Amino acid sequence: VLDVMVDEIAITATAKGRIFVHGVGREGLMLKALCMRLAHLGLSAHCVGDVNAPPISSSSDLLLASAGPGGFSTVDAICGVARSNGARVLVLTAQPDSGSTAKLATAIGYIPAQTMADDEGPAPPEESRPLLPMGSLYEGAMFVLFEMVVFRLGEVLGE
Repeated sequence: VLDVMVDEIAITATAKGRIFVHGVGREGLMLKALCMRLAHLGLSAHCVGDVNAPPISSSSDLLLASAGPGGFSTVDAICGVARSNGARVLVLTAQPDSGSTAKLATAIGYIPAQTMADDEGPAPPEESRPLLPMGSLYEGAMFVLFEMVVFRLGEVLGE
């Protein structure tokens, strides 16, 4: 997933394209942190839904979207709009084979971590309970991954 993200963002930067991020809940917060880091690198980075975000409207644009448990209707909708406007869509997910959002991707970044969807159903026995609740492992993995992406992008882009 690290190489996929670095490659997709570097291609976009080289083409003078814009990078957009979108996710919901805590996944969205992690993507907003990445967006700020990308802006610090001098890239044109925007959070979908911000009042000053331009439209995703070009084949040189890239949408980074997250759907850890596989799909969210709002994330699916934004990915669909981006694709219909010719943009590339990189979907980050823990469920690349079963989620609705992955079907809209031009590239997939697999993050093998527990999400809130894994917490649904009856409570597990105490000895097998996850250490981190409610998908925290997925969001934590996103944060660490994004720090590695920014570090590698700095090298690749000469920043």
